[in-house]
Amino acid sequence: MTVQEVYSHLNGLEYLLVHRKSLWESVLEVVRAIDATACRIKQSKEKGMVGKMLYSPVEMNREFSERLGSIGWKEERITYWVTKDERLIRRTLSMSSDEQKIQIENAGETPILSYNQTDFVKDRVALEVQFGKYAFVAYDLVVKHLAFYVRDQIDVGIEILPMKSLQRDMSSGPGYY
Repeated sequence: MTVQEVYSHLNGLEYLLVHRKSLWESVLEVVRAIDATACRIKQSKEKGMVGKMLYSPVEMNREFSERLGSIGWKEERITYWVTKDERLIRRTLSMSSDEQKIQIENAGETPILSYNQTDFVKDRVALEVQFGKYAFVAYDLVVKHLAFYVRDQIDVGIEILPMKSLQRDMSSGPGYY
């Protein structure tokens, strides 16, 4: 695969180039090492495309998982408690999960268990690979990366997406356009 475009939101790329250059270069190496044509194993069942070979999002994600995992990138999951009182959530956001629950209960509110998960984290950098449901890209950026940033677990996030030329071939099912 190749990197066709880079969008640097709030100077994220510049941050990587200054503070985590070798990490950024290793991500680029992983992208370049993946043979997208080897992931063209999904046979379409859709009317008008029956039998056409498509890129498999599952296979592409597996390739990224194997390659990134082999160089120390790991899935990260954080558990936290929320409630309907947004001011209370803001006060408890930086606390440990156990302390959040206690503070919410002490305030007379009902704690609701929630979690946030990101595909990969290494050296305070989060990385999401999105070859499936593109509607979730905004969720990745606004919820996942931001939650890990606010909890002081990352400094920057990377989102890997296909270009439209690949996207067109991946699937014509819901969530792929």
